[in-house]
Amino acid sequence: MIDLKNIEVTFRNDENIVHAVKDVSLSVEKGDIYGIVGYSGAGKSTLVRTINLLQRPNQGEVFVDGQNLSVLSPNELRNERKKIGMIFQHFNLMRQRTVAGNVAYPLRGANLSKQEIDAKVDGLLRLVGLEDKKEAYPAQLSGGQKQRVAIARALANDPEVLLCDEATSSLDPKTTASILKLLKNLNKKLALTIVIITHEMEVVKEICNKVAVMEDGKVLEQGDVVSIFSSPKEPLTQEFINTATHIDQAAEKVLNHPTLLNLTNDDVLVKITYVGESTSRPLIASLYARFGVTTNILYGNVEILQNTPIGNLIVVLSGKEEDRANALAYLKTNNVTVKRINHQKNIISISQKEII
Repeated sequence: MIDLKNIEVTFRNDENIVHAVKDVSLSVEKGDIYGIVGYSGAGKSTLVRTINLLQRPNQGEVFVDGQNLSVLSPNELRNERKKIGMIFQHFNLMRQRTVAGNVAYPLRGANLSKQEIDAKVDGLLRLVGLEDKKEAYPAQLSGGQKQRVAIARALANDPEVLLCDEATSSLDPKTTASILKLLKNLNKKLALTIVIITHEMEVVKEICNKVAVMEDGKVLEQGDVVSIFSSPKEPLTQEFINTATHIDQAAEKVLNHPTLLNLTNDDVLVKITYVGESTSRPLIASLYARFGVTTNILYGNVEILQNTPIGNLIVVLSGKEEDRANALAYLKTNNVTVKRINHQKNIISISQKEII
């Protein structure tokens, strides 16, 4: 559906050259909800603007539904852009127009009668749950309602793609959840392909089926959400995931757990991650029966991502070194990832590498 090939974006002024996007290639399939996550300045918003050529890349090609946008004439590009809706962090509504007027605005010049436009606006407002706000003005709406109007407006031309640039960043958590639920419903109901730019992995965890992680203009890592969350390769990805799964906060609390004051050479503090069917097996409980290794669970949770359970535990494994090694090998054969947690002088860190 969307193919970005070797995209480069460079900004120049009299003194500086900024490489905002550096040789990025990624593919978004039809029906995906694709998240692009990174901190401010990572280049993610610049990248998403290349999809509809609001930002023309200095190098590379942009294909949407098989069409190379960069070779189109201005008129052809305008027509292709109708297939791509876009919403923003600050809504960009016209204050002097009613809700209905904002939603109808993209239809100006369309070959539709006033009655047809009114009927379409009514349908879009029902779709986003704002049929009772038709005659209201933006100043009379909450932040979540404004974003719903922006979504309805972005859907006015029946796009196949919706680009969301930090669309929930200025919303409170409850409103964010409602907007993400709406986007998920639109994805299913309209077969809408959605690209979400965000700095919050929590948003990716909630709604996306695929994700790319950006830093300094580059894509560090990309793939399906379950694989990225269960087996991240890059430290930045792990940092985002630890925040989204609350492992960092848990680790800080674990640091003060009395158990850590009495660790011996036969103890090791680890983070255990297990996916899918492994979450329903009594693997941890069986370590003592099989290998004589006791497990003291200090923290645990299970997330459901794309209908796949992913579990995270922070535990102390106690037993002879040989027994622990056998237990860890057993866990690995059952698709369980084990990483050592280092702790000293009130500093705690999770190793990026598996123990075995």
